[in-house]
Amino acid sequence: MTITVHERPGPPGYRSTALLDRLRATEYSYLDAGGHVYLDYGGAGLPARAQLAAHAERVTGRCFGNPHSENPASAASTELVERTRGAVLAHFSASPQEYAVVFTANATGACRLVAEAYPFGPRTRLVLTADNHNSVNGIREYARARGAVTAYVPFGSPDLRVDDDAIDRALARPRRRRARRTKNVGQQPALTPAPRGLLAYPAQSNFSGVQHPLSWVQTAHERGYDVLLDAAAFAPSHRLDLSAVKPDFAVVSWYKVFGYPTGVGCLIARREALGRLRRPWFAGGSVYIAGVQADWHLMAAGEAGFEDGTVSFLQIPDVEAGLSWVNGIGIDLIHQRVMSLTGWLLARLSGLRHGNGAPMARIYGPAGTRDRGGTVAFNLLDPSGRVIDERVVARDTAAAGISIRTGCFCNPGATEGAFNLTGADWRAARRGRARTMDENLALLGLPGLALRASLGLASNVDDVDRFLAFIELTYRDRTGDAVGLTPRSGC
Repeated sequence: MTITVHERPGPPGYRSTALLDRLRATEYSYLDAGGHVYLDYGGAGLPARAQLAAHAERVTGRCFGNPHSENPASAASTELVERTRGAVLAHFSASPQEYAVVFTANATGACRLVAEAYPFGPRTRLVLTADNHNSVNGIREYARARGAVTAYVPFGSPDLRVDDDAIDRALARPRRRRARRTKNVGQQPALTPAPRGLLAYPAQSNFSGVQHPLSWVQTAHERGYDVLLDAAAFAPSHRLDLSAVKPDFAVVSWYKVFGYPTGVGCLIARREALGRLRRPWFAGGSVYIAGVQADWHLMAAGEAGFEDGTVSFLQIPDVEAGLSWVNGIGIDLIHQRVMSLTGWLLARLSGLRHGNGAPMARIYGPAGTRDRGGTVAFNLLDPSGRVIDERVVARDTAAAGISIRTGCFCNPGATEGAFNLTGADWRAARRGRARTMDENLALLGLPGLALRASLGLASNVDDVDRFLAFIELTYRDRTGDAVGLTPRSGC
């Protein structure tokens, strides 16, 4: 299919980000060479050629070995891994005296580290926003298994925001905090305050792009709570300053920030909070000493006590290279480009009309760029206002070389908020004993799931133009069906 793109003036603020157009033509030229429109930065960023070249040059230029030794190859790996920890802390303006960097496979792995080791119990609470990735929602299973109370804070507006007052109520009824003795990992016992519980929420929704207030971190601390901040969707195009905002735990997946490497994420934790965690097991790498006859072990100190096995020592240094790449461009410039294009996409998508004047799209979340990021969730509508099955759109966009995401994006709470689903709806559906995703949707009365277009570092005007031109050409005045589409496999 050939799509004709007409010349249009760029959105406000776009011209001042021309550096990114030059990089698109060189470092990301594989996009245009393949005729690809990539609008799935919420799923993964894209690597620059310079990043890949840096990796090849490094691994072919020296010998690197397992860091758990003192030989020269091991020492070379250890040096680069520790240097990368420093680069991560510097990127987030985090003091190495206050924060530690634990390398994980991804943000999900970082969430699990906290979930399995956090001191949940009958006297603690887990407070979650309804807007959370399933990697954060899953913390509730660890909390409930230890008798902790789990509470969800609901959405407070149609644009899928959570009210400050609702957060205040969820964290209310502070009791006097008593000091208790806890052992810092691998260190002497220390006196630390017993937290009332844990607040976990995303700095930016991976569904709607809503940015939840970072001020909630301080609010939670004042109520006696620790905070886990999911920064996975926020970090690729926004500055997170941990010298000003001080969550106890922050999680990030680096492939979402700069595309490569995959399989490396971080738990960035306040050392005081890290010292309160109690791991339920030990492994090679995370244990300092263990005995079989004595049935005893001592965990490794600091970050090492949370890095099981051998870290990805050939990939972790690529994080330093990626951060150097992003910081060389400037996170503020990336932010300006992403928000300029996001505002343009939102305005033009909401303005699309069928021949009868009916809107062609329904947007979920904020219609403007205030307190939001470059993720746009929506559905396409036919002339009668019915939702076009997202599987139809997935098939059509794939055939046109356009990458967007479809489904619920591992965020069931935001999906429920977008489609106005209630607990009663779910209870009724569960009585129907549905066994497939399609059967569940039918029992819930949903015509389908959502579409998501997300912008990032290498996005440009042509990407938005081609996507919107495709929508107009393909769906204007079209009535379609879902005949012949494969069943949905899940969310």
